[in-house]
Amino acid sequence: MPEIDFVSAIHKKTKRDYLGRVNEFPKAEAAKIARQFGKDYWDGDRKFGYGGMRYDGRWRVVAEAMANITDSNPATGFWTWAAGKVFCSTIFTQVVPGVEIRGLDISSYAIEKAKEEVRPFLTLGHANQLPFPDSSFENGHLYQYAAQSVCYDLDKALRELQRVGKKHRYLCVEMYRTEEEKVNLLYWQLTCRAFYTPEEWEWIFCRAGFTGDYSFISFE
Repeated sequence: MPEIDFVSAIHKKTKRDYLGRVNEFPKAEAAKIARQFGKDYWDGDRKFGYGGMRYDGRWRVVAEAMANITDSNPATGFWTWAAGKVFCSTIFTQVVPGVEIRGLDISSYAIEKAKEEVRPFLTLGHANQLPFPDSSFENGHLYQYAAQSVCYDLDKALRELQRVGKKHRYLCVEMYRTEEEKVNLLYWQLTCRAFYTPEEWEWIFCRAGFTGDYSFISFE
């Protein structure tokens, strides 16, 4: 269960005004709106979420890094939550021609607004109950991106990720190492309900029997 980094390079490029985020609008109210995962979260004002998802190619480096460790071609890819808006887009299908994509998202809006060519491969659902048979991602890679996708029932979601994967599993979660990072995370996040230190995450992974790879992102 090694730590492997796909996303920190793109994550660190985003400039964040932590104090501005927490002071511009009541944080609790912003979180309530964001957790509806509708238009406000994806394509509304930045204080409610993404501030508008754009297919501008910035995530290509992430897709390329993921493709580099794929040992089968075409591969099978799976993402949750941001699936319809970011990863299950033409970016990954361009990087790995012939790739077979399956995406799961809790947001009907995200699926509705996904790229037309990948929309048929997206399913409405929750990470805590994946609509896939045991070991169904046998020949490729199973990726779960965004910590909030597992945090509503953390143990169950991790066990589901373990269940449907066969060989390669990957999870990206938020963490903090210092009190400053913890405060920044609390100021910035809207939907994440669980975040821990790296040591705590590793303990949680072991308790749930999760044996896949993982990445940590932090708010420095």
